Amino acid sequence: MIEPGLWVILLPAALLALGTGWLIGRRSSTAQTQELLLAQERYQALQERFDELQDERQQGQQKLDQQQTLLIKLTARLKDAEATLRSERLAAAEKLQLQQEAELRLSQQFENLANRIFEQNSGNFRELNQNSLDLLLTPLKEQLEGFRRQVGETHAQETAQRHSLKFELERLAELNARMTEEAAALTRALKGDSKQQGNWGEVVLARILSECGLREGHEYHTQVNIEVEKGKRYQPDVIVHLPQEKDIIIDAKVSLTAYERWYNADDELEKAVALKEHVASVRNHIRELGRKDYQQLPGVRTLDYVLMFVAVEPAFLTAMEADPSLVRYGLDNNILLVSPTNLMVALRTIENLWRYERQNQNARQIAERAGRLYEKLRLFVEEMQQMGGSLHKAQESYDKAMGRLVNGRGNLIAQVERFRELGVEVTKSLPEPLVERALERDKERE
Repeated sequence: MIEPGLWVILLPAALLALGTGWLIGRRSSTAQTQELLLAQERYQALQERFDELQDERQQGQQKLDQQQTLLIKLTARLKDAEATLRSERLAAAEKLQLQQEAELRLSQQFENLANRIFEQNSGNFRELNQNSLDLLLTPLKEQLEGFRRQVGETHAQETAQRHSLKFELERLAELNARMTEEAAALTRALKGDSKQQGNWGEVVLARILSECGLREGHEYHTQVNIEVEKGKRYQPDVIVHLPQEKDIIIDAKVSLTAYERWYNADDELEKAVALKEHVASVRNHIRELGRKDYQQLPGVRTLDYVLMFVAVEPAFLTAMEADPSLVRYGLDNNILLVSPTNLMVALRTIENLWRYERQNQNARQIAERAGRLYEKLRLFVEEMQQMGGSLHKAQESYDKAMGRLVNGRGNLIAQVERFRELGVEVTKSLPEPLVERALERDKERE
């Protein structure tokens, strides 16, 4: 039976053949003959195409048969794999159950062993840990106590100094008033004697330095001999030291002769002349002190100016009011004019700088001690960690040794117990719980 697909090809061919015969029968001319030949060529081409399609159909059928065979094989392999997977899952579940049961037994055994070990050795461990901690913590405690005490003392000292600042300022005011009165009283005794005036100015300067809390030989030095050239020496009245290796030179100058005449004069002309002489005396002191060039002295780390101390406050104020240009003249000569009042403020500031410097030194010492304390704490922690590691290793060694004694078939305790069963005499038996467990483990392995 011809397949339906072939009818599509054979039917046109048959119709073409019938048409060709009919044309031959009806026509015999040359044109008809050519048409017949053309139809035959078309038939021949269709026949060749039919053969090609027939070959392709056979090849497709072969491939289909091969695919069906492969599908059958793969289906069989899939069934085998599913069966293998089911059996492996069942075996894995059984193994997991056995493992869980074994872990549970091991956990119970380890817990019992740990409890017994802890009961036997907890006393020794506590005593060992306590002794070790005492040895390590006692120095640490002492360091902490010293650190706390030093911080408390520093805080208390700073608080007391702050509270006393008000009283110190009041004392400075009283000192200034008293010095003013003393200066007025001494004016009459010192007028006309420049040497006595200079000595008295140095005494006033030393008293102010002492009242401001500075210590001679520490924060300042007096009458220091400094050789500039061979045979040429300078001797500043006072060299005040500042933190960070700086110095200030103070030189006392007293101008009382002209000032005393101005103060006691009743005639305005006489007062004007005396005041002019007083200003000229102060200016002359500035010029002479500037020529000494103290700020360039070798070995003295001074600032760029020198303090010229006028010991009598009223004389200082009178000269400044009469000729304010004295301040500029002094600065041009690297001289800064100071009276008892503003010198006290400057020296008190310097004393505070030294006090803060000492506090900073204390803070640095505290920081250094804190660093050493931290280092000791770090070493303590490392030693504790090492101790913990040693205890852990000792525990592992103990567990391993106990395992050899009581675990497994033919363990040591089980073997020596069999010697005792065979009649070996012993003076004292092993602990009964340990023997029972060893025998039980020995039987489990049989």
